[in-house]
Amino acid sequence: MIVLIDYGVGNLYSVAKAAAFVGGDVKISSSAEDIRRADKIILPGVGAFGDCMKNLAATGLIPTIKQEISAGKPILGICVGLQILFAGSEESPNVDGLKIFSGRVRKIRAGDLKIPHMGWNSVSIRNEELGIRNLFNGINDNSYFYFVHSYHAEPEDKKIIAATTTYGEKVTAAIEFENIFATQFHPEKSGDVGLHVLKNFVEL
Repeated sequence: MIVLIDYGVGNLYSVAKAAAFVGGDVKISSSAEDIRRADKIILPGVGAFGDCMKNLAATGLIPTIKQEISAGKPILGICVGLQILFAGSEESPNVDGLKIFSGRVRKIRAGDLKIPHMGWNSVSIRNEELGIRNLFNGINDNSYFYFVHSYHAEPEDKKIIAATTTYGEKVTAAIEFENIFATQFHPEKSGDVGLHVLKNFVEL
């Protein structure tokens, strides 16, 4: 079973539908017991970093999520669900993230380009550096994925960056480390390649 964590943010039903379409047994839940029983977890996120962390804290699920990640359970963060894995964000300077990774989230330096970054962008995949167990198995380099964001993560450990895109500057598009996977783009809105990413996670 894959638990899609419901904490009042994120496009839950489209993510659940897409993950189920590629073979996932998906349950939307805000129950700590369900998270503990799950084989995998999906952590969505839409909107402001601070609001996401406030909502997540209100559920009381943060200790359970951290425990399950530490125990090696696969987790997939999506959009702000990626960002809150880090220590904090320029968007909400006084709000702590989950601190799973060192590093912060900052506004994209897009130059003359419009913010938020919204639409399809090609993604450069770092398969050869990460080995075979990753979200992008079977996906062509420079495939296009759908983004909606103004901020992106800057990990202290650059080795966890699984893919990048360019929007005025090089932007973190995905991260992978051991059992932790996350995408800044929305796989559920990214057509066949997005479904392929979700399928790779479902089949880990």
